[in-house]
Amino acid sequence: MQSFVHTPTNDLKKSLEFYKKLEFKVLPDKTRTLVTDGKAVIEINPDRVARAGVKLYRKSWKKEITQLKKLTNVHKTKEGFLLSDASNVWIYLLEGESSVKHKATEVPFSVLGNYAGLSLETLDMERSAATWKALGFEINGSPDQGWVACKNEDELMVNIMKPLMCPHLFFNPSLTYFNGKENNPKVIKKIRSLKIPIAEEITHFNDKGVVDNIIIRDPGGYGFFIFND
Repeated sequence: MQSFVHTPTNDLKKSLEFYKKLEFKVLPDKTRTLVTDGKAVIEINPDRVARAGVKLYRKSWKKEITQLKKLTNVHKTKEGFLLSDASNVWIYLLEGESSVKHKATEVPFSVLGNYAGLSLETLDMERSAATWKALGFEINGSPDQGWVACKNEDELMVNIMKPLMCPHLFFNPSLTYFNGKENNPKVIKKIRSLKIPIAEEITHFNDKGVVDNIIIRDPGGYGFFIFND
């Protein structure tokens, strides 16, 4: 399996500038625009029907589709299938081998710091967890606890939260970066110096009114949580 983050854009040049500012590297590909921070691979898609979500490659999804159809509507596409979990995050299933040859680095190299996977909010924890499990993800945690972590063989992490749990803006889905309490202020300072627009400055998690967590968005609307833990 190979896993990509999938983000739309109405201006490919603007999106590339955003990621290059954050020191993502462009991967060589003749048919798609791909960037990486060493860990996450992000496809920037200017197609007008592109939606925020993930793309998962596998030789065949025939086995998984039987179970997935019990959990959600599954649409056939030219390359495979399209579905969503209960959060309404789009999941593109591609059949065949991906042409992208990317080996994850031990340490991510972008300005954003330590990549920790996707985060999403869902109105139905059990169905969301069941959907990702049917896709081959290992499930840690319990829907009853309000938080579940899912990871596949490509080490894509998907963190699922119950509604009304996060006291800040939440763009579904968002990429999450955890940098620790000492380092995250440095990351935030660097983002400010690059003139990256900040969607929200968060002070909720301390009693001193300090902005120790922020949220940014790429030009297509994909969220980025730059958090200390």
